[in-house]
Amino acid sequence: MEKAKKIPRHLQKYVVDQQYEKYSPIDQAVWRYVMRQNHHNLKETAHSAYVGGLKSSAISVEKIPNVTEMNESLEPFGWGAANIDGFIPGVVFFDFQANGILPIASDIRKLENIQYTPAPDIIHEAAGHAPILCEEKFSEYVKLFGEIGSKALATSEEHELFEAVRTYSNLLESGHATKEDIEDAKAACDEKQAAVRELSEAEQISRLYWWTVEYGLIGTIDKPQIYGAGLLSSVAEGRSCLLPSVTKLPFQLRQVIETGFDITKPQPQLFVCENFEQLIDAVNEFSEIMAFKVGGTESLEKALRSNHTATIQYSSGLQVTGTLGTIIKDENGEAIYIKMISPTALAYENTELHGHGKTTHRDGFGAPIGKLLNIETSLEDFSDEELNRIGIEHGKACTLNFASGVKVHGVPTQFVRKNRKLLLISFTSCTVTLHDELLFDPNWGSYDLAIGERISSVFAGSADSEQYYADLEAVETKPFFSRKLTLLEQLYGKVRNIREKSNIVSQKDELSGVIEILTNDFPHDWLLRIEVIELLEKHNLLPEEKTLLKEQLEKIKHLDEEFPVLIERGLMLAPY
Repeated sequence: MEKAKKIPRHLQKYVVDQQYEKYSPIDQAVWRYVMRQNHHNLKETAHSAYVGGLKSSAISVEKIPNVTEMNESLEPFGWGAANIDGFIPGVVFFDFQANGILPIASDIRKLENIQYTPAPDIIHEAAGHAPILCEEKFSEYVKLFGEIGSKALATSEEHELFEAVRTYSNLLESGHATKEDIEDAKAACDEKQAAVRELSEAEQISRLYWWTVEYGLIGTIDKPQIYGAGLLSSVAEGRSCLLPSVTKLPFQLRQVIETGFDITKPQPQLFVCENFEQLIDAVNEFSEIMAFKVGGTESLEKALRSNHTATIQYSSGLQVTGTLGTIIKDENGEAIYIKMISPTALAYENTELHGHGKTTHRDGFGAPIGKLLNIETSLEDFSDEELNRIGIEHGKACTLNFASGVKVHGVPTQFVRKNRKLLLISFTSCTVTLHDELLFDPNWGSYDLAIGERISSVFAGSADSEQYYADLEAVETKPFFSRKLTLLEQLYGKVRNIREKSNIVSQKDELSGVIEILTNDFPHDWLLRIEVIELLEKHNLLPEEKTLLKEQLEKIKHLDEEFPVLIERGLMLAPY
């Protein structure tokens, strides 16, 4: 598993064991049904890379893929695959993709949710995403999107909504939740959704991702092709999305980021791009208005509203990673001092500065922004000689008066420079004030003065993730407990074994036994009946039993509104 070794350490913490043995024969049948349907229906309507991409990415119609095998098969295309535990934060998800790793949730949807599940599952992640990644320009787009998307700042309300949606989706798919649990989770989602009143850059870029990577069409409005993973992995929407009832709109960045979505419902409209180059241009265009390129007070405000880990970069190149708690502004509304309220790390060019990790700044960090009073040159550009001329020398008490009114008085003990830029001055016996307000007291320890005339960039996450998240606990792989298969699961397994044998005719007595048990003990199961009929039709066996199974399916159709379509589509492909 050579590619997996390239997963950055901070992302390896989200990787879990696939536990392939956990898949039951019913799980394998669900995979096979969806893949047979989609392979048959999408070979003409999906992007031309889809069918070849299935084979290239080690995805078989017949069985759930092994993520290790996928990882090896994707390597020639500059990708790898890693197994994760369901929902992960958007920043982390995009970080995986920026590093050329496809994160795959290995759980598979329940039979009752065979058409669609809002929770991440291996049908969506593997069969939806992987095949198109073998297309060079699309692969370039997804990696670029990962690099940009991982920097997007969300609001604290959106972070809370994400957790609520994750809980709700997992309950819907679990099969064990009570009706009351599901209703409570849905109410919590609605409450958190109502609290979101701002369209953050994270929400905007997530919409761009949704309407392209997840639900995108390519080509012309009159004859589009499917490339979005949500469509390529859905039995229902993979067919219905091309019907006239679903509005097709030409891809336009502004309209896309202004269009919200609901993950629990079919999409009422879809956007059609001309080619993947158009998407690359769009994500680059969007990045120009993001905080990581804009900087300044406006971007600091986004980090403040996020209330999550973010990195603030000074014009000197110094990067400050932590949770921003306070912005002090001047009379013009411009930021002049920031206060981090969580353990904070300092870095340069995404590498943590020696001695300035979270342990050193475990209680937070505070620093001014701007020039010194009546001095035109930015402090970050001062040489040692120039510092000496204004009274700033190692071991000698001095006072730095900033144009903003911030005053720093103490004894310099260390000067940190990188590429001829002054990043940091460390002080002992230091007092920091703004007029009558005390910002730092000498009793609090040493003071590290961040140097920078302005804030050049603000982005979500850390500058040096390997160091900042070094103490992050790994996601615990759920323990696998071997269990005895139910009688129904055993029947599915028996049919699967018969199908894989070379001489199926000799197995007709065993098939008769399966049909008898199905008839007597499992009157409501439709999928296994489809699989048995498939074998009987292909090998011209047991015509009377085949007729019986079809009569039973006619009765089963009345048990659920989704059953007629599922059964008819299954029977349609039975001869193939």
